[in-house]
Amino acid sequence: MMRLRSLLPALLLALPLAGCLGLDAGPRASPTIYAPPLRASPDPAWPTVAWSLSIAPPEAPRMLDLPRIAVIPEAGELQVYKGALWADTPTQMLEDSVLYTLEDSGRITAVARQGSGINADYRLGLDIRHFEADFSAGRPPTAVVEVQARLMHLPEQQVVGSQAFRQTVPAAGDGAAQAADALGQALRATSRAIAGWALATGQAHQREAHAAR
Repeated sequence: MMRLRSLLPALLLALPLAGCLGLDAGPRASPTIYAPPLRASPDPAWPTVAWSLSIAPPEAPRMLDLPRIAVIPEAGELQVYKGALWADTPTQMLEDSVLYTLEDSGRITAVARQGSGINADYRLGLDIRHFEADFSAGRPPTAVVEVQARLMHLPEQQVVGSQAFRQTVPAAGDGAAQAADALGQALRATSRAIAGWALATGQAHQREAHAAR
């Protein structure tokens, strides 16, 4: 039986979902690994910018940043699907998704992970607040991805913008495969929104800086 240790008093982190979601409780088998597509299509309205961006490693509560697929069966409880794993952690999937989306857009001079060696003009910080399938409003669950983003101008570490992004996608069914697919959709939508916001926010800051000279 899989158990997560409680990190917040309000959350009950325990018990696989074999009973409440009707998953197989038979002999242990190899887990199914889910690797949702991470690239999101760019928006034609995004600006083309002449500055560079580094993406800091995203942060998340430990009980969410696991290879397990998190589920909220009811308010105040956090569980995981039995026999189901992510190919990567939610923080790594988010970082990859935002990076790939910006790279594929062709709208920015340079974008890379923090520490890659580029002399970035801005740094993007990301904090995951939600990354789970939520059954609390009924069945099937709703995939919820929420990320707080901050754009900082370097080298003075000035925050030029901060915004929360939240996407919800109804799952097609109760199972881990449907939850993983819905979470993948919500992740891509969140990454697309963050990428567009970062480009627009950084460009607005550039215009203000030039106008003040």
